[in-house]
Amino acid sequence: MAKRKRAGDDGNGNGDGVADAGSSKQVQNDVLPQKRHYRQRAHANPFSDHALAYPASPDQFDWDAHYPAFAGSGKRPEFADVGCGFGGLLIALAPLFPDTLMLGMEIRVQVSQYVHDRIVALRSTTPADPSSTSPGPYQNVSIVRANAMKFMPNYFEKHSLSALFFLFPDPHFKARKHKARIISPTLLAEYAYVLRPGGIVYTITDVRDLHDWMRTHLEQFPLFEPVSEEELRKEGKGPIVDAVYTSTEEGKKVERNKGDKWLACFRRIEVSRD
Repeated sequence: MAKRKRAGDDGNGNGDGVADAGSSKQVQNDVLPQKRHYRQRAHANPFSDHALAYPASPDQFDWDAHYPAFAGSGKRPEFADVGCGFGGLLIALAPLFPDTLMLGMEIRVQVSQYVHDRIVALRSTTPADPSSTSPGPYQNVSIVRANAMKFMPNYFEKHSLSALFFLFPDPHFKARKHKARIISPTLLAEYAYVLRPGGIVYTITDVRDLHDWMRTHLEQFPLFEPVSEEELRKEGKGPIVDAVYTSTEEGKKVERNKGDKWLACFRRIEVSRD
């Protein structure tokens, strides 16, 4: 019968194995922010004046301050998580695409501060992979407090993004509030502007009515075409799809409550100029 190793035993009687990893994990847990200290309402009115600071154009934004490990590289975000909440998707995708810059956009003050503090803590406590040539862990993710419904083109150049995420957005149930939904004909024009041809819009919700709304508007917009989950997985985007389903706080809550999740993905099409 195999002998069970003691915590910290590397199998040869030395106490420098699991204990180091456990100690490192404990340090990380001690440093990571706690959500209970960042209380905030579930949603914010996107039409309110939130006194936000925003760049006049993407090239006037200090990207090096957000991604210091990539300073001077000229790299810009390729993934944008709109209404990123507590940052679950960003944190899940960061190690999978260490050379791809990702930006979360969140309008709520306390929530955006939590994500910022979380990223800072993860950068300082996560050990680097000695075999990797990429910058340190979580150097490729950042967040801005921003209203994406008003200022999306202020942050992203034309055709600069390869992925846009709208995960469990505010459903705005009342008909008079539907104009505040994050997917609308007017906003889709902006999303098509910043998303490069071939880029993917990922949407997911636990509200069937909102799923139908988002899917219908995207289907009707001439610059997007539906793409199935199966096709995305065949293209190697399975890890992204998995993170969309499971990484966010809202997604985990839906799982705990045994609710349904409705996924709809669309590809930005190439427009022929002939």
